[in-house]
Amino acid sequence: MRSVPLVVSAFLLFAFCFSEGRMVGTYGVNYGRISDNIPPPEQVAALLRANKIKNIRLYDADHTVLKAFNGSGVELIIGLPNELVTDMSSSKDRAVQWVKDNVVPFLPGTKIVGIAVGNEILGGGDMQLWQVLVPAVKNIYAALQSLHLARTIEVSSPHSEAVFESTYPPSQGAFKESLLPVLKPLLQFFSRTRSPFYINAYPFLAYKNDPDHINLRYALFESNSGISDAKTKLHYDNMFDAMVDASYVALEKVGFPKMEVIVSETGWASQGDGDEAGASTKNAMTYNNNLRKRLLKKKGTPYRPKTPVKAYIFALFNENLKPGPTSERNFGLFKHDGSIAYKNGFKGLVSSSPPSSSFLSSTTGILICAAMMIMCLGS
Repeated sequence: MRSVPLVVSAFLLFAFCFSEGRMVGTYGVNYGRISDNIPPPEQVAALLRANKIKNIRLYDADHTVLKAFNGSGVELIIGLPNELVTDMSSSKDRAVQWVKDNVVPFLPGTKIVGIAVGNEILGGGDMQLWQVLVPAVKNIYAALQSLHLARTIEVSSPHSEAVFESTYPPSQGAFKESLLPVLKPLLQFFSRTRSPFYINAYPFLAYKNDPDHINLRYALFESNSGISDAKTKLHYDNMFDAMVDASYVALEKVGFPKMEVIVSETGWASQGDGDEAGASTKNAMTYNNNLRKRLLKKKGTPYRPKTPVKAYIFALFNENLKPGPTSERNFGLFKHDGSIAYKNGFKGLVSSSPPSSSFLSSTTGILICAAMMIMCLGS
């Protein structure tokens, strides 16, 4: 009788193909594509495999990209853009259709582990979007539930530092009162669904805005005297940790002491305009290399020492079509042609064409799943 082993093997195979919807590693990268000259998605998938980057955040659900990552092993958070949030809030059926169109066809080969509903909505200028964010999040989650995907795909919504009234020192971390009517219901829902709080934290922006009062070495993880928080008696030797802990304190103050904080964006510009203090190749290299070392140690912060910090670096490539100051187009770890932007421990794309992503993905997926089935059936 093989009925019981077959049931177990099927369960193991299902568990292998569908991991829990949560960032497993501590280091990820944002894959922005506001550019007309970066490598095609198939080459990007090969680039990430070569550099063992396992976590990627997208700002949309482009089908070409999702197909290219089939079988890559990279875990993806896909984005529901701000312009679609109102539409998703108005109808559960539309949310279900969006998930059916942009998620279901790519599973399980493409490891979609999260959906980010909007980006930096709260604290932004469009107050109408504030009001529809929670309904949109709930509808997307309900859609995942109806399709039996809610246990494997997490729903989140990244925020900017604009949600805070105060972040310095970390013990004074607090959200803006004006946002709480929307933010608290959102946090309540995320607490119920065990989703983390995603924050876009940029020491670069803080330094750029106040270079006279912020120690550059403190912002870059370099040796410095740091700061001491008089209330908690904790010492901080870098601004990144202080930003994360200010988020934890703010969450505690509104009733969510157990919610995890994940940094959905952080990075440093390698080039900027004359009034963009700190934007340089040297500083970008220093910040991103030191941050990567810090994340790979899987250590916590002074306020949450037992919770390893997780972060997504912004960004994979320099994006030549991004509007705004020069810095906006120069956050990449890689240049537009796939070569490294500076010495960062990664390998750039080689001139020869890499193997087809679709071939690698299908072959890898078939071989792994077949091997697991053979092992289970032979037991």
